[in-house]
This record gives sequence, structure tokens and C-alpha cells, in this order.
Amino acid sequence: MFDYLLALNQIQGTILRVPVNGDDPVSVLVSGLEHMPDGIVVDPQRRYIYWTNMGTPSVTDANAPRTEDNLDFYRTDGSLERAAIDGTQRTYLLPPGSFVTGKQLAGAWSTDRLYWSDREGAAVRSVGLDGSDLRDEVVVATNDTDRRLPANQCVGITVDEHRGLLYWTQKGAPKSGEGRILRTSLTIPDGQTAANRDVEVLWSGLPEPVDLELDRVDGVIYWTDRGAAPAGNTLNRATVPAPGEAGGEISILAAEFGEAIGLAVDKGAGIAYVSDLEGRIRAVALDGSGHRTVVTTEGNLTGIVGV
Repeated sequence: MFDYLLALNQIQGTILRVPVNGDDPVSVLVSGLEHMPDGIVVDPQRRYIYWTNMGTPSVTDANAPRTEDNLDFYRTDGSLERAAIDGTQRTYLLPPGSFVTGKQLAGAWSTDRLYWSDREGAAVRSVGLDGSDLRDEVVVATNDTDRRLPANQCVGITVDEHRGLLYWTQKGAPKSGEGRILRTSLTIPDGQTAANRDVEVLWSGLPEPVDLELDRVDGVIYWTDRGAAPAGNTLNRATVPAPGEAGGEISILAAEFGEAIGLAVDKGAGIAYVSDLEGRIRAVALDGSGHRTVVTTEGNLTGIVGV
């Protein structure tokens, strides 16, 4: 079971250490994160923290407020960082400019690789834990026009390294109802490429799916959705479909988040933790018995991970 969560605060530029009991104080583990951190994982054996950075956006309209709708992330300035579990030894695994926009991050620890969604890059990418062998796993769009279509942009990600499967979300435009959850093999088959490979669409027509987490033992997938109510701004759960089958019934475990983003499922405790852009983390009982607020912070919260 989790002792604490690590949570990324983009506005404050910090990694927060959040005790899950709700009583002990929240502390800043890492500060000075200047490039909008989004996805975070912890290597359970090597005791490293890894996180993606979206980069530094430009303002689309200088006369309009600096809101998400007025920020342009299409410059290639995404990066991937690493630190020890105590917040020391911070370093770049991939420096700024290595990809476009880093979103959710997942670890395949048995093969020593990290996988993440590159939103404005319209791709899924991976790299070795030592920063070598950066490669494209899925390329949805190959030209700038198609990369600017929100329906092509990748956001959430999770891997099933035991079955050799890769899952990701393409959330679509805000509140558009064009979100999808997709699946492919973890290894690109012979004769296929990252831009031309077999892909299954498991769910479509979702409000705006964001981060994913997989319970491979019970065959269940969880995801946050920041889209329009009633199906959006929710925590969702569904049974993972068999190969070649579409996804089935979706259960909403909790709703009314303030733009739900990060997700960390503590199966042993029967709790899913969800962060949102209003700076809250809620603990949601997996049996549907209720939820509680773990913390409310200044700023916003994106990716979270349990330790």
C-alpha cells in the first residue's frame, strides 16, 4: 500500500510529497521545475523518480489571458528528467528539444524502458533508463497539419509488459466527445513501422480521456477524463477487452473533479487517487463506497504516482 504520493504542480514548479493519511504535512521534494512537468513514475527497484516536461509554451494571443487555450506547445522543447527518490541527484535523461510535448509516463521495468505520450508530437515514444535508444513506438501524424489536429494527439499511456501490450489515449479537442483509448503491441512487428502498424481502437466517443492505469491481474483499466459532465471530469473503470474485441461497459467511480488529470491506483488499499487542475487530490474507494479529499494545494496538479 502507498505511504505517500508524489504529485507534479506545474504552476508552482514542484514535486510535492503528499502523505496519503491526510494528516501529515505536505512537503516540497523538488523545486525549480520550469518546463511544465506532466507525467511521473517511480522505479521501484532503482528508487529513481522520472518525469516528463511539456516544455515552455508561447502565447497565441498576447492580448488575451495566459490560459490553457492561449498557449502553444508546438515547439520541440519537451524533456525527460530523473532524480533520486529523496529528490537529490536531479539530471536530464533527455534534454529540452528531444521531443515535442511530454505527457503521461509509464515504466516497463523488466525491459529497462520508459514510455510516454508526446501530445503535440502526435506520437508515443520510448527510451532506455540510461537515456539511450530513443525511439518512436507509435506515430499518429507525420506532418505539421495533422499533428495540429487534437484527435491525433496522444496524452495518457500505460504498458502491460507481461502480455507485450501498449495502451494510450487520444483525448481530442476540449469537451469534444472525440476521445479514444487505443492498444497495440509493445514491440513493433516485422514489416511494420511506428507510423504504419496495427492498432486497435478499444473505446471511442469519450468526452476527453487523459491518464491511464492498468490492473493486469484482474484485467481492468482505469482512466481519468477531464471532459464535459456527466461522463467527463470523472474517474472511470472498465474490463480490458480480449484481442480483436472492442471495449465494453464503462463504470464511473467518481465525478465532479476540477479537470481530472493524474491517477494512481493502490489496489492493496482499494483506493484510486486522482489529481486535478484545481490543485486537489481525492482518494476514491474502488468499491464505490465514497471518496475523500487528501489535499488541496495552491496551483494545479498534473501527474501523480504512489510510493
